[in-house]
Amino acid sequence: MKSALITGVSALALLLAATSASAADDVTGVEELIVYGKGESRQVQALTVEEIQRAAPGSSPIKMVEKLPGVNFQAADAFGAYEWSTRISIRAFNQNQLGFTLDGVPLGDMSYGNHNGLHISRAIATEDLAGVELAQGSGALSVASTSNLGGALKFTSRTPSADLGADVGVTAGSSSMLRIFLRADTGELPGGGRGSISYADQKADKWKGQGEQKQKQIDLKFVQPIGDFTITAFYNYSERRENDYQDLSLDMISRLGSDWDNNTGRWAEAVQIARAYQNASNYAGPNPILDGNGCYTGSGANPYPGKVKCVDDTYYDAAGLRDDTLWALTAAGPVAGIDLTATVYGHTNDGQGIWYTPYVASPNNNVPGATSQNAPISTRTTEYTIDRMGLILGAAFDLGDHRISAGGWLESNEFSQSRRFYGQDLASPSSSLSFFSGPFRTQWSGDFETDTRTFYLEDTWTVSDQLKVNFGFKSVSVESSTVTVVGSPVINGSITSEESFLPQAGFTWAFSDDSELFASYAKNMRAFAAARTGLSPFATTQPGFDAIQGKLQPETSQTFEGGWRYRSGRFQGVAALYYVKFDDRLIGTSAGAGIVGSPTILSNAGSVTAQGFEAAGTFELNDDWSLFGSYAYNDSTYDDDIRNAAGVVTQTISGKTTVDSPQHLLNGEVSFDRDGWFAALNVHYVSERYFTYTNDKSVPSTTTADLSFGYRFQGAGLTEGLEIQANVTNLTDEDYVSTMGSNGFGYSGDSQTLLTAAPRQAFITVRKRF
Repeated sequence: MKSALITGVSALALLLAATSASAADDVTGVEELIVYGKGESRQVQALTVEEIQRAAPGSSPIKMVEKLPGVNFQAADAFGAYEWSTRISIRAFNQNQLGFTLDGVPLGDMSYGNHNGLHISRAIATEDLAGVELAQGSGALSVASTSNLGGALKFTSRTPSADLGADVGVTAGSSSMLRIFLRADTGELPGGGRGSISYADQKADKWKGQGEQKQKQIDLKFVQPIGDFTITAFYNYSERRENDYQDLSLDMISRLGSDWDNNTGRWAEAVQIARAYQNASNYAGPNPILDGNGCYTGSGANPYPGKVKCVDDTYYDAAGLRDDTLWALTAAGPVAGIDLTATVYGHTNDGQGIWYTPYVASPNNNVPGATSQNAPISTRTTEYTIDRMGLILGAAFDLGDHRISAGGWLESNEFSQSRRFYGQDLASPSSSLSFFSGPFRTQWSGDFETDTRTFYLEDTWTVSDQLKVNFGFKSVSVESSTVTVVGSPVINGSITSEESFLPQAGFTWAFSDDSELFASYAKNMRAFAAARTGLSPFATTQPGFDAIQGKLQPETSQTFEGGWRYRSGRFQGVAALYYVKFDDRLIGTSAGAGIVGSPTILSNAGSVTAQGFEAAGTFELNDDWSLFGSYAYNDSTYDDDIRNAAGVVTQTISGKTTVDSPQHLLNGEVSFDRDGWFAALNVHYVSERYFTYTNDKSVPSTTTADLSFGYRFQGAGLTEGLEIQANVTNLTDEDYVSTMGSNGFGYSGDSQTLLTAAPRQAFITVRKRF
């Protein structure tokens, strides 16, 4: 770890040395692929559309920010789009504690089986993005989020072109991947408006095991000027179908290999496993064949096939199905010297999380059209519907040297969630990539209603040409209620997350046009999740809910950060320090394998302290070659031990490093662009990460590399606007654990909550602009 820190500091020193050496060069500026947030009192960077286009088409927009300082991104697929595995953490806050918006529209907390939004990879096609802005410490007061404890990601869509035209792109490569992207721009119409429509269709096999991951997307956008106002509307539709990878433990990786997966396609083997587990005689006698966890004890013949020793070693199949529509209508313009914006939006979702469970047998005579007896396996689903609408208002005006801004956000969200079981025929299983209907059992079904209200007020005061100060606050109130429709455990009630004063303040001091200091303070709150699964106060029993109601506190954070932005000649960069106090951390405890979904007991577990250093810089060696580097050091530890209701310590974790929080993150990139040829090589280092609160289990550090290169054809004719690009992910073919916490984190010991990364994969893209 120390060597990584030395390497990072040395890299920054080299960049600064190169800066002074090139300061005398007569250079007007640096290519803006990464923007370092000039004028912001917070730590902020943004990626431009040119940087986004370097990634393989279909890549998650979240994956694109992994090169920025402080970002730990992990996924089990090459694109970072497989939602069950996609994880991002920033300064020890995970994605459920960050904020996400698209053109200002809230996307919720980016959790799997989201109760209040949708994943960005479903919200918009990659090719339709114009930029991504990351605030590592705290989003702006105007960000429409109630999960923004530790930062925010703001995604912006492309504005329709003023010229009539079309884009066509085809990507193909490893794992039978094929992506087709089509986009048409109307150009400027007689009334001044302009529109665009795009279609994306992507299919790929899983890189291990058997199954598919596919998605279709349609994005529409229209911009119409009306006097001094601009009206912007978008409508995006997504249809996603993806088979899951098997969750692993360290023991499974050692015993079965990192390429171990579900036994999809081997139905007879899956049936054998389920029958062995369900056979009560295996538990009889003084030397049972299986233990209480369904694992082979070594007594007698192993009833499981091949290398399988536990019922949870491999499942027949699992999948995630999601259909989403997201739309928004925005009006922006001045009225009597006041800049006004108003956005009304809506989002609907239908989803099923599918698992072929060996724990529950299909009942006899339940499968329509069955040709034989029913299987000892059934399909368990977690089913979702979301119907939310919201309104975002903003106003800003100048009052002397002061820029006053105020606004608010209202949202009404109706969310339903159900746990159901569907029968399977012994002769052959049904497809996991189609929505199931006709359940033989509904374990539980609940309706949730969440009303969100926020208000903010801020003053940005230009004290002098050098000094600018901002201060303001946000008020947040989120009320959630639930009613059990059917099944058990029955739970009814409501809970409120509320903070009337969440302050934010900061300043920037400009020594010159190219050098400034910045500092800020922000307090934020994360509202309780409203669902029957995950880290939610409703994911329990009625007595459990009654016990925490009125006592459970929402998570809050206080962030202090400051730094220096500098630009000279061919160099620009930033260095920052931060200190974060995270209070009323929520933990949930449950029994059994994570996928089983046992009721959770939620409680506050004290605080976390995080402090660290971040630096990033871009240096143009000449007109053709460019270097980028970023380094982040994070020291994040638990402040308190875990205590039960009586105050007795049950787990000693004080002083331990927070889970999935690498101390060192290091990125280096060299890029080339000349006469149509372009290339970029990125190297990414992540230090050791723990997946238990006591730090007794971890995965080692890893270094990976990605390569992109291609050619933009020059001149007119058929080759005008033609481009060919190649992307190679995991260039050195590293075998490592990427995602951790897929089934949560334990206090100690190994657990089935890991996913391994995809091996080296390559993709070729051909684009043409007409």
